[in-house]
Amino acid sequence: MEKPWGRSTLPDPFENANRDSKTGEIWFEPTAMTDALLAKYLFTSEKLSVQVHPSDETSPTGRGKDECWLVLDADPGAVLAVGFREEVSPEQIRKSAEDGSIEELLEWHPVKAGDFVYLPSGTVHAIGAGLTLLEIQQNTDITYRLYDYGRPRELHLDEALAVAKTGPHPAENWQQIDPDRSKLLVDGPKFRLAHIAGNSRPEDFGFDENLLVLPLSGTVRVNGQEIENGSAAEASAAAKVEIDSEARCMIASVVRNAD
Repeated sequence: MEKPWGRSTLPDPFENANRDSKTGEIWFEPTAMTDALLAKYLFTSEKLSVQVHPSDETSPTGRGKDECWLVLDADPGAVLAVGFREEVSPEQIRKSAEDGSIEELLEWHPVKAGDFVYLPSGTVHAIGAGLTLLEIQQNTDITYRLYDYGRPRELHLDEALAVAKTGPHPAENWQQIDPDRSKLLVDGPKFRLAHIAGNSRPEDFGFDENLLVLPLSGTVRVNGQEIENGSAAEASAAAKVEIDSEARCMIASVVRNAD
């Protein structure tokens, strides 16, 4: 998908992408098997808007947006804004969104490859420039923009303030992934997500069926077919996923009865 904040040249393994336009997102249409999940790769050359997403309870569609990011590549000085530096009032948020000072209220985190952050719905956030991210999220497109750096797009201050959390983001929602270690990164309430290195299996982390598989390196097969790094596949059962000893991938599944 072309975006004004995207890139015309993408990092490996995306070199075959269209370079005639600025690619901001590559995402994968889910099937009925993983319909409640959406996976994206994001590529940024500029800051994205300051935004927030509703929860299932506050969404007009009944499905909110919990999401998470894995930093795959980061230019020197690249940052993510997640939550506020300190507790603020809705009135402060509104005023700062209107005059542009909301950037000063946000907590901007320097990031590097391997950083992982989980963002429950209601978390005010912004993605900085110079980043390649893998994003796993609930499959919904409801975004409330608070601030967009003067770009001519609609803002949604009333809707955003009705759902926004007004304090700092919990430190426990930040992790650094060891590329040689498997780890369960998100354990609900809407989806489960694990980083799997070749020394582990999806079954080791309780995955059983209807899995979304995203290879990061090495050779990963689903149903006997090799899945390219930077791509995605669905597996009806954990036993249908093969991960070579030097490979890494992300595995996600919906929490039953969460949608």
